[in-house]
Amino acid sequence: MGRWTAWPRMSGAETIPDEFGQIAELFRPLTRGAPEAFNLLDDAAAIPSRPGWDMVITKDAMVAGVHFAPDAAPAQMAQRLMRANLSDLAAKGAEPFGYFLMVAWSPEFGWDKRKAFARGLELDGAQFDVSLLGGDTVSTSGPFTVSMTAMGWVPSGAMIRRDSAQVGDLVVCSGLIGEGWLDWGLGLGAHIPVPRLDLRDTLRRCATAAADISDGLIADAAHLAAASGVGLRLDIADMPVSRRAQAWIETQPDMGLARLRLATAGDDYELICTVSPDHAEAFGLTVIGEVTRGGLEVFCGRQPLEVTSGGWIHH
Repeated sequence: MGRWTAWPRMSGAETIPDEFGQIAELFRPLTRGAPEAFNLLDDAAAIPSRPGWDMVITKDAMVAGVHFAPDAAPAQMAQRLMRANLSDLAAKGAEPFGYFLMVAWSPEFGWDKRKAFARGLELDGAQFDVSLLGGDTVSTSGPFTVSMTAMGWVPSGAMIRRDSAQVGDLVVCSGLIGEGWLDWGLGLGAHIPVPRLDLRDTLRRCATAAADISDGLIADAAHLAAASGVGLRLDIADMPVSRRAQAWIETQPDMGLARLRLATAGDDYELICTVSPDHAEAFGLTVIGEVTRGGLEVFCGRQPLEVTSGGWIHH
């Protein structure tokens, strides 16, 4: 796992094992016996080639107080990190394979919290069939910080990119939009997204371009359009929302602006894709717009909406 600098120490009533003890207890089980990881006894992993396939690699980092509440359950933090990375792989049409992990433990992360964090990764590793292959762990005087590099396989040349949308394509999205904000922004629950790995085969067959919805539906649609050099016309009246989201919308003075709030909030980890009209029915996702020759237009039914920020932006 790397070069830990932490010696055995006390955290309240807890004794935290040294570097190799932490590796053995917290992280070696997460390899799930993957031979590429060498039981985390080395400083590197070896990934064999897979003829006829490309490896897709993605990386996400999260910081307590920014990406999740500082007092969030450690297992939930781990699952959010894992699922955000797997969502990126899902948007590429990739089959998850393994991941590397960097953890910077903050002072309040005692041994029980560390074990709970590892347990969250263990549960998701089993659910999504993905194994830890290596990484590094350090201590920090700042906020708890984690980073994951995830890898997956796609048939050679078949990765779904952002830059291949075509004028005349339809814009479609999966799942329900706004659930992340309802949970986190309004405090209605703990949002643990489910990466849309179930759409992998359909994406490979039908999608011309795709992105996962992490920054916000409109922001990620705009990223896709910019990469492809095209425009978009979106109608968020067609955006799929849950019953509780619809109930919240109906309490707001302007339903169009309420829908816009959900469409710009982010943290949904659904997919936004473009697809030719011929394949739209086979795709089976909700049509929310079309690809145009230039510019981003957002409507709610007949009501044009001014979008000043499409979603989450890091500064």
